[in-house]
Amino acid sequence: MGADGVLSVVDLGLKDYGDALTLQRALREDRIARRVDDTLLLLEHPPTITLGRRATADELRMTEEQMRSLGIGIHQTERGGKSTYHGPGQLVAYPIIDLRARGLSVPRFVHLLEETVIRYLASAGLQASRRPGYPGVWASGNKVAAIGVHLKQWVSMHGFAVNVDPDMRHFDAIVACGIADAGVTSMAREMRRSFAMSDVKVGIARAFSDVFGYSKLQWHNAVAFPESVIPAIPKAK
Repeated sequence: MGADGVLSVVDLGLKDYGDALTLQRALREDRIARRVDDTLLLLEHPPTITLGRRATADELRMTEEQMRSLGIGIHQTERGGKSTYHGPGQLVAYPIIDLRARGLSVPRFVHLLEETVIRYLASAGLQASRRPGYPGVWASGNKVAAIGVHLKQWVSMHGFAVNVDPDMRHFDAIVACGIADAGVTSMAREMRRSFAMSDVKVGIARAFSDVFGYSKLQWHNAVAFPESVIPAIPKAK
């Protein structure tokens, strides 16, 4: 499979949403130009509400001023979907991958993102599933992972977010994903125990690699060595 079998996995630690968005855009341009391999960014954000292309004003249950008073930022973004919360205790995964190189349609790509989360959660002891008509992953009738993507020349950015153990009160600021008749949950809430985020990152990366069929993972720690990762990750030889 050659370079198409290589997945670069980058641990960004806790990163501002706007900074992460800038990095995603730069990496996507590099992937389009074939300067880097497919890349999976793993990170947490400070408390942030993001509004997708289909978000509407009635999804916000607080004013922007009220959100900011609680330390919650707000960003308009080009991803699909509606309103989503990001914050510490939630693992965010941003795949920057060439769908054409892997023979993927957009619906198949979203399906495989869901499958990645479902497989990881099963390995951690939590049974989760899809809900027809609503992208994402569900446990006990509530959403445990949200999905929203954006493509340019068939290269993706944005991705999915898994609620490991975030401050669930912050979800009260929005109608999460625009679904008024469903709640949100987390791994910690469902399983009544804590999880090390480092272990979740490894588990998600391995599940992603298995589901998408990569033959090799290359790990990069951008927290300890940011200059080796940003602005671009060297393409495997």
